[in-house]
Amino acid sequence: MTEKAGSDHSLTPVLRVLRTCLHLMVAALLALASLRAVADHAADAPAVIITALALFALYAAGPSLPRIRTSTTAAALWLGAVALLWMLLLALTPDGIWLAFPLFFVQLHLLPLRGALPAVVATTVIAIAGFGWHTHTLSVGTVVGPALGAAVAVAVVLGYEALYRESEARRRLIEELTAARSDLATAEHTAGVLAERERLAREIHDTLAQGLSSIQLLLRAAERAIPERPETALGHVRQARVAAVDNLAEARRFVRALSPPDLEAGSLPAALERLCATTARASGLAVHCHVSGAPTELPTPHEVALLRIAQSALANTVQHAGAERVELTLSYMDTEVALDVVDDGTGFVPSRVAAPGSAAASGAGFGLAAMRARARALHGTLAVESAPGEGTAIAVTLPCPAAPATPEAAT
Repeated sequence: MTEKAGSDHSLTPVLRVLRTCLHLMVAALLALASLRAVADHAADAPAVIITALALFALYAAGPSLPRIRTSTTAAALWLGAVALLWMLLLALTPDGIWLAFPLFFVQLHLLPLRGALPAVVATTVIAIAGFGWHTHTLSVGTVVGPALGAAVAVAVVLGYEALYRESEARRRLIEELTAARSDLATAEHTAGVLAERERLAREIHDTLAQGLSSIQLLLRAAERAIPERPETALGHVRQARVAAVDNLAEARRFVRALSPPDLEAGSLPAALERLCATTARASGLAVHCHVSGAPTELPTPHEVALLRIAQSALANTVQHAGAERVELTLSYMDTEVALDVVDDGTGFVPSRVAAPGSAAASGAGFGLAAMRARARALHGTLAVESAPGEGTAIAVTLPCPAAPATPEAAT
């Protein structure tokens, strides 16, 4: 028997077993018809044996013909030849009626449903008529038996095809889900790589790059002071060495994804005060730090973000603003915490700052982008107000997570 589904490779193990059992059933029924003809000493026993052998040979040749597996026309012609030999066998012996049952399955599997159902009906009618012709009677059992066998065959095949379609749909769904999961894993990996790359870029910009710039300014000042003011030059060199030590600690920290050393050694206001004092010593600017409101404990990501934004803002002021005075204010409010950095420098036009990575940026512009990214990551906002000759004001506001209720507060 051959499958409408295609080649043998597309069959499931269960279906291969069922097909083998069907072939064995056909061989056994043909052998039974031949043996009964011989046992009954029928006059046409030789004809029965020859017809049974011819039918078996034709039936066995079907699965080996590729055209029958791929062409409905070829399958219909082969089934027609099998049906003719079967009708000849049925005319010779009433035992040929039993072959109608496996023929139902062959027809239902090889032909489309619109062609298989008429073939099953015709085979049923021929089987009833042939058996009635041999027995010279037509009883209810004679009619119901083949008709019931045909109904069972149709129900089994249709049920199997429904299960097969459901299984194929489920297989395709599993393949789609597997592919989607693979795509999602790839996308998550790519997003993770980009996020980590962005984190390292912000950390390098806010720590190593700013620290190296400070070291460069200190060494340049020391170089200018060496001929006439060696003590002043020595002070600048010492400050540069301290800055180098701090940057080394920062480099080790962000490689290990730890908190900044300034925050590990104290609170955020204390870290900002130390930052302002260090910046004032290194640059000569007047840098003042103010704290407004009652300081509260913030989550570590909030403190890190505010400290890094303050570092970046002060570094931009030292390098680009040409300012004389900087005011840094940390404000604690009920539901928010704000950081303002205001200088009296030359100012700029914020809308004209090129995006980092663009050809017009020339290595600049990453500081503001990094500050905005830090604020956005914590659902905060960052605003920049500046104009040529009017200084610059940077304000970042972060929402404060609600503190967990304590048992005392609950009572």
